[in-house]
Amino acid sequence: MEPGKVDRAFFDEYIGSRLGADRDDVRLGPTHGADFGVIDVGGHVLALATDPLFVLRDLGLERAAWFAFHIVVSDVALSGIQPTHLSVDFNLPPSTDEETFATIWSVFDREARDLGISVATGHTGAYAGTAFPTIGGATGLAVGRPEDLVLPTGASAGDRLVVTKGPAVETTGVLSTVFGDALDLPASTLDAARARFDELSPVEDALTAAAAGPVTAMHDATEGGIDNALVELASASDVGLAVERERFPIGDGVLELCEYFDLDPWVSSSEGSVLMAVKPSGVDTVLDALDAVGIRAAEVGRVTGGDDVVANGTAIEAPDRDPFWPAYERARQRYGAPERR
Repeated sequence: MEPGKVDRAFFDEYIGSRLGADRDDVRLGPTHGADFGVIDVGGHVLALATDPLFVLRDLGLERAAWFAFHIVVSDVALSGIQPTHLSVDFNLPPSTDEETFATIWSVFDREARDLGISVATGHTGAYAGTAFPTIGGATGLAVGRPEDLVLPTGASAGDRLVVTKGPAVETTGVLSTVFGDALDLPASTLDAARARFDELSPVEDALTAAAAGPVTAMHDATEGGIDNALVELASASDVGLAVERERFPIGDGVLELCEYFDLDPWVSSSEGSVLMAVKPSGVDTVLDALDAVGIRAAEVGRVTGGDDVVANGTAIEAPDRDPFWPAYERARQRYGAPERR
C-alpha cells in the first residue's frame, strides 16, 4: 500500500461494503470524504472520529504534542459540535522514557481542559515494533443537539464555498519550524512562515462558522491539501464544485516556502484549513464571525449541480500523492535531524 490515506477506489472495494451490523442508530457511517461518523443517542447525537496519534518530535516535544492533540480533535469539530470527550491509545516504543510521556500527556491534559474535553477512556503501553511519530491512535467525540449537527454530506447546489487560512498551512508551518534555521530565506519570510504553525488547529474555525450561520458541510484540508479537500467534499455530498484560485486567502510566507521546496501549495497538506459550504444568505455572517476571532477566510466559489470539481475553469482530481512528507524527508537528509527542544 502507498503511504497515507486510502483513495476512494480502495475504500469502495475493501471497506464500504464491510461495515458490520446494520444498526438504526447510526446516522452517518463511514463515507469517503467524510471526516466523522454520527450515532443517535437518546435525544442527542454523538459525532466521533478516529485518527493516528502522531507526535513529530522534530518539532520539539511540547509543540509536537500540541499538534498531535489538535489532529485528534479536529475531525470531530467539523461536525459543528463542541468536542466533549476523548479516548487515547498510546502504543509507545519500549525506549520511551517516563519524562517524554509525561510531557506529551501534560499537553494533552492542558489542551483538553481549555476546550472542555474530558478523557473518558484509553490505553497506554510500550510495545516492540512501534516508533515515533505514529505511536497509537485516538478518538474524539462530540455530544450535542441534532439541530447543531453539520453533516459532511449536506452541501447542495447553490451553496457558496468558504475556506479558512488557505493552502499549504501545515506544510509551511512544519517545514519552517523544523528546518527554518538552515534555509536560505530572508528572516522576515521565515518569521511569517513559522507563524503558520500557530494556525494548524481547525477547531475554532469549524465551531465559529457553524455557530454563526447556515453551514451545510465542512471538510479539512489535510493530506493532498486544498485540491483533495475540494474533491472529498464534493464526493461526500455528491455534488460539483467551482472555485477561483485567486479568491483563496494565502498566509504570509506560504508561497515563498513552497517555492523554496519546489512544492505545489494546492496539493500540499494544510491541516488547519477548513473548506465549508454555506447557504448564500449566511456567507457574510460566517465571514464576519471568522474575522472577529482573527481567522483569515474568504468566499472562493460555489456548489454546482454537476459532478466535476473545477478550479479556474479546469477540472481537478484528487492528487496522486501529497508532496509534503517526501519534501520533509529530503530536508531531513540534507539538513540533518534538528536538535529536539
